[in-house]
Amino acid sequence: MRNFPMTIEQLDELTKTMPTPFILFDEKAIRDNMKKFNKAFSIFPKFREHYAVKAGPNPYLLKILAEEGCGADCSSMPELMLSEMSGMKGDHVIFTSNETPAEEYQLAYKQGNIINLDDITHIDFLKKSLGGKLPETICFRYNPGTEKTGCNAIIGKPEEAKYGLTRAQILEAYSRCKAEGVKHFGLHTMVASNELNPDFFVDTAKLLFELCTEIKEKCGVIIEFVDLGGGIGIPYKPGDKAVDLDYVAKGIRAEYDRVIVPAGLDPLAIYWECGRPITGPYGYLVSKAVHEKHI
Repeated sequence: MRNFPMTIEQLDELTKTMPTPFILFDEKAIRDNMKKFNKAFSIFPKFREHYAVKAGPNPYLLKILAEEGCGADCSSMPELMLSEMSGMKGDHVIFTSNETPAEEYQLAYKQGNIINLDDITHIDFLKKSLGGKLPETICFRYNPGTEKTGCNAIIGKPEEAKYGLTRAQILEAYSRCKAEGVKHFGLHTMVASNELNPDFFVDTAKLLFELCTEIKEKCGVIIEFVDLGGGIGIPYKPGDKAVDLDYVAKGIRAEYDRVIVPAGLDPLAIYWECGRPITGPYGYLVSKAVHEKHI
């Protein structure tokens, strides 16, 4: 197999002490890939990748990524706990959850994680869960509905999704949270999965940047970070082309300079929450055939 980090002889030797099936990760390749990812987006004033823990909930893997500057994208209490144990702490963790028990919000708040609300009704539930107060920092997930076209079949059409706030709800949510004393704000969306078209991500950034300016004008709220979600794909089939991260970063930077800078929102932090393109190409399932059938 191309790029497999072992010879067949080394693999045979490993399986003598390591029962199959197991997943073999190429640590060097993952570290090199993360460095490449960070370098591509270093053209922004502030950038951080928040690894989607659901893509690889392995503490050893998370520790490697933490050492490379990664934060975490979490959606459950076990993921919050794993991230904290692995060195991904405080505002390096973004907690996005849909059907969320109070104790999970409480843990995220206790750990100083960024809480990203998926629905406008979650404001009241979060406030109640935290004893009648809201965190100093809060983020909302935006559902662009029919504004965002070309979404792939894996994640479906935004207007049919249960996730996120509508445009009208977004404006109401920020205004309300500002009135209740929230001091720092972020904006998030997630509209793709395993997408290979680089222009898709540039268009997503453009959509969020323009919404940032509207939020400032109508709500008096300054968005301090934009989380572009995940969705960057990897080539599974012959002929598939890997996403050119430099192309994506430069395209987003052009929109940043066109929209964010003139609006007085610079510096704005750019976050991703990718999983698949960070570790996907560098994990190998190793298994042995138990029986052979000759017919």
